Amino acid sequence: MSQNLPQRLGLESHNSGVCGVDWITSPGGERVESVNPANDTAMASVQAGSAADYEQVVTAAIEKFTEWRMRPAPARGEVVRQIGEALREKKRELGMLVTLEVGKIKSEGEGEVQEMIDMCDFAVGLSRQLYGLTIASERPRHRMFEQWHPLGPVGIITAFNFPVAVWAWNAMLAGVCGNTMIWKPSPQTPLTAVAVQHIVNEVADKHDCRGVFNLCLGDVELGERMVNDPRIPLISATGSCRMGRRVAELAGKRLARTLLELGGNNAMIVSQHADQDLALRAVLFAAVGTAGQRCTSLRRLILHDSIHDAFVDKLSTAYESIPIGEPWNDGVLMGPLVNAQAVDMFERAIATIGEQGGEVVRGGKRIDRAGNYVEPTIVKATPDMAIVHEETFAPILYCLKYSQLEEAVAMHNAVPQGLSSAIFSQDLGETERFLSAAGSDCGIANVNIGTSGAEIGGAFGGEKQTGGGRESGSDAWRAYMRRQTCTVNWGGELPLAQGVKFDV
Repeated sequence: MSQNLPQRLGLESHNSGVCGVDWITSPGGERVESVNPANDTAMASVQAGSAADYEQVVTAAIEKFTEWRMRPAPARGEVVRQIGEALREKKRELGMLVTLEVGKIKSEGEGEVQEMIDMCDFAVGLSRQLYGLTIASERPRHRMFEQWHPLGPVGIITAFNFPVAVWAWNAMLAGVCGNTMIWKPSPQTPLTAVAVQHIVNEVADKHDCRGVFNLCLGDVELGERMVNDPRIPLISATGSCRMGRRVAELAGKRLARTLLELGGNNAMIVSQHADQDLALRAVLFAAVGTAGQRCTSLRRLILHDSIHDAFVDKLSTAYESIPIGEPWNDGVLMGPLVNAQAVDMFERAIATIGEQGGEVVRGGKRIDRAGNYVEPTIVKATPDMAIVHEETFAPILYCLKYSQLEEAVAMHNAVPQGLSSAIFSQDLGETERFLSAAGSDCGIANVNIGTSGAEIGGAFGGEKQTGGGRESGSDAWRAYMRRQTCTVNWGGELPLAQGVKFDV
């Protein structure tokens, strides 16, 4: 890291990863090293929390909730607005830290912080729009309405690939809705979490709201402790389908709410009626951006058989021109995978592709240099290959053929995941068919844009094994609140609904 970056973000060579009302200066968990995936050098360390530390954080969140829930929602929104302003002031530094800790290129690192800022802006407006309905009562002189109340302390578990934006999706909405929260970040990206906590604390100190936004870095065991905790009414978890099944199992046993954002095996259909130049550009970012480590990264490219071979040739040529290197350097478009284990997973996938009859057209190798770099890879595949139905978190793109749109849609939907999808076509009938109930089965469906790069105004999430949760925009705020239906009798009699008579 540059010399003044840690100072600007409140970081030291060794940091506490646990903060409730105050930082716990000597947490009892493991020491976690933050390693730059571009060169495998350690940047700093963070001390994770123990069970006792977690208990302190939860106690702080519970105690603060009793006061925070009674602050007017616009006053809570003002706190969030000022968090957004603080993030604006540190956007460049925090974006660079994302680049250094995750391996995203500079524009993506800063773009992730911008997403946090956008969420703050969205949540501020929302703080004056937590609307309930007025309902017509069948009983005379009765008024029916619904209202929404905060849930309580919310558990937020985030993944390495969006180490701060996904926290903001949850925290900003949960905060304006009147909840407190406990954030368990990925151990792969502890420094970004600590830096964000410092930024939030500066605002919290001005508004007497320490204990609203809390942090507890920890291992899987600590995560399961939070998921099992009956004091936490909602667990929002982002990660693999395997992790999500475990969270759902544990939370389900105590009938807690879950908001799950899990794997994506995203596909794009490119029709013979597509603007192929536009489609080519969209494929490049969706498949190669973030080195294929987005939940929404493009993994399956379903091409009409009349354009398949020519399009794959154009794509292969375009892949040659992608600058790969240290992600903080200008002009670089693809950085490293997050760690050596991710590279091993990539190489195992390439071996499996060969065993199952796939043809690697471009790439497929580890790059021989310091860090965790691989070649972006294009594979000619068939839909019956088992690996095509799996999500490999790496820049591997499977190219498939179709002849009729119904065949393409069936191929598109024939995977367990259901996050993001896209079709490229200038034919209105094709695009509307794709967006219809008989089309894409994903939570996100796009026309003439790629699968990645969702805006915060729309609810984000997917179906099937992607988990079914929705975060960010639209009415996703309702996940963080409880609905209450109220009836007020302002008359002098007591008529019953449905015409029931019960005269005593």
